[in-house]
Amino acid sequence: MKIGIIGCGNISDTYFESENLYNNFQIISCADINLDAAKNSAEKFGIKYQNVEDILANNDIDLIVNLTIPSAHKDIILKTLNANKHSFSEKPLAMNFNEGLEIKKVAVDKGLYVGCAPDTFLGAAGQKAKYLIDNNTIGPVVLGSFNLMSHGMEHWHPNPDFFFKPGAGPVLDVGVYYITQLVSLLGPVKNIVSKSGTVEKERTITSQPRYGEKIIVETPTTLIGILEFYNNSKIQFFCSWDVWNHKHNAIELYGKEGSLILPDPNYFGGNIALSIKDKDWEIISTDNMLLGIPNKKDGDKKIANYRGIGLSEMINSINFGKSARCNIDLQLHVLEIMEGILIAAETNKTYSLQSSCLHSELLDEEEIINLKII
Repeated sequence: MKIGIIGCGNISDTYFESENLYNNFQIISCADINLDAAKNSAEKFGIKYQNVEDILANNDIDLIVNLTIPSAHKDIILKTLNANKHSFSEKPLAMNFNEGLEIKKVAVDKGLYVGCAPDTFLGAAGQKAKYLIDNNTIGPVVLGSFNLMSHGMEHWHPNPDFFFKPGAGPVLDVGVYYITQLVSLLGPVKNIVSKSGTVEKERTITSQPRYGEKIIVETPTTLIGILEFYNNSKIQFFCSWDVWNHKHNAIELYGKEGSLILPDPNYFGGNIALSIKDKDWEIISTDNMLLGIPNKKDGDKKIANYRGIGLSEMINSINFGKSARCNIDLQLHVLEIMEGILIAAETNKTYSLQSSCLHSELLDEEEIINLKII
C-alpha cells in the first residue's frame, strides 16, 4: 500500500525507517506545515514532498500516517478520512474522548480504518506476557501496578513545551504505553480513582538549542491511583515527571498462581520475570523472538525497535477485511482511560468508563513473519 506522512518532526525518522522492516507499504510522499521540514525529510529518504492539502488530494496515496502534534491530530485525521484515505496516527488519538468519538463516527460512516500508536504492546515482551496470561500460567490476574517516573522531558527534547500542555503530561504522553499494554493483557477498564499534583509550576529547558528558556506547566505532572478492570483485577499506577530516581518495576502483575514482571512497554523487547507461587524468579528472554531481536543502538546497548508493526498489521487487516489490533475501539478506550484519570483526580470522584473494546488476539510469530522483511 502506498502511504504519505504528514508531520516531519522528531518522531518521523522512525516511521520513514520502518519501511525497511515491513513488506506491505511504501512511503511515497511527506508533508508538514513547515515546508522546509518536509523538504528535508524528502531529501533524506528519497521521496517527494508536498503541502498538506496536496498530499491529502494525492490519488496515489491510500493511507496517511499522522505525526503532527497532539492538538492537530483530530483535524488531520478527519481531513484524511474526508479525503477517503485510511489513517494511522501517532498517539494520542485525539485531545479528548469526545474528539475520539467524532473520529470514530466518520470512520465508521465511510468504512475506513483508523489506527493509532502505540504499537509497542505488539512487541516480543508484550506478546510473550500475553501468551503466559492467556494460557493461565499465573492464574487469573487479580492485582498489579505500573510505574512511570522521571523528571520530565525538558532535559533532552529540543522543543519540550507541548509535553506540559493539555493533551500531554505523563499519562497522555508516556502512560499510554503502559495502559495500552495492560488493556491488551487484561481487557477493558471499568472504573478509575486517582489523585494529581504539580510540583513545579515552571520548568527550565536544559537541552539545546533552547537552553535556559522557561516553560509554564499547564497540566498535572504527577497522577496516582487505581484502574479496576472488568475482569476484576485492580492495578495501582504512579505516573510522574517529578521524580529524579526510583527502583520500581515498569509493570508487575499478580495472579492467583504466580507473578509476572514486564519490562518498559515503551520498548518492544526485554526480559520478563516469572515466579510461580513462592518459587524463585525465572528470567524469560525475548531476544530470539521476531520483534524482540535487538536491532538499534541506544547509548551503549542495543534494543529492539520495531515501530511500524501496528501500521503494517493494520494494512494487512485492510487487505483481508478483518479488525486491526491497533484499532480505533482500543485506542478510543485507552484515550478515555487517560482522560478518566485526569477527570477522577480533578473531581475527586470515581470515573466510570463509557467505552470498551474487545480482548485482542495474540500476534504470533507466524503472522509476523508474513509482514516483516527478514
